[in-house]
Amino acid sequence: MDRARTYTLFVGDELVVSGDLAALLPEIKRRFDADPGEYLLILDDATGKQVDFELRGTLEQVLERHLPPPEPRGPGRPRLGVVAREVTLLPRHWEWLADQPGGASATLRRLVDEARKHETPKARARRAAATAGRAMTALAGDRPNFEEAYRALDAGDRDRFEALTAGWPEDVRGYLLRVAQEAFAA
Repeated sequence: MDRARTYTLFVGDELVVSGDLAALLPEIKRRFDADPGEYLLILDDATGKQVDFELRGTLEQVLERHLPPPEPRGPGRPRLGVVAREVTLLPRHWEWLADQPGGASATLRRLVDEARKHETPKARARRAAATAGRAMTALAGDRPNFEEAYRALDAGDRDRFEALTAGWPEDVRGYLLRVAQEAFAA
């Protein structure tokens, strides 16, 4: 898990804590130890996806398991937190990548970073709506007006979204408006 990412803990309709893992994990662990049957909903703020953590053991063990170790200082390359996944390309793409300085992986990272810098507001809004939609499904999938509110979110219609979610719990609504902010900006 990325140390810089933020997460939000909900217990029922109450937003309990939001922050990085160092701030969140002690509260999650405390609640888990007090009542292992309590439903803790933890959302990754960047993706809107529900996440789970292995909470067995002491708090120190939980932190050690889920917090990345501090970056060592000194000679050598810094750890980038690289994740290996399969990429399928045509032979001409592999040939072109092979000729680039730094190799295929470094070139792909540069291309993705460049594309992200020049992402259109519409594309950012679409990505934000998808993130908010995932969070909304986890938090409010059974609430009145959910489907219409989801359509308003996809359409970037903040006024309609706010009207449709007006009866939802304050913490749920506030969180969804925060993560959907860019979806309404375009």
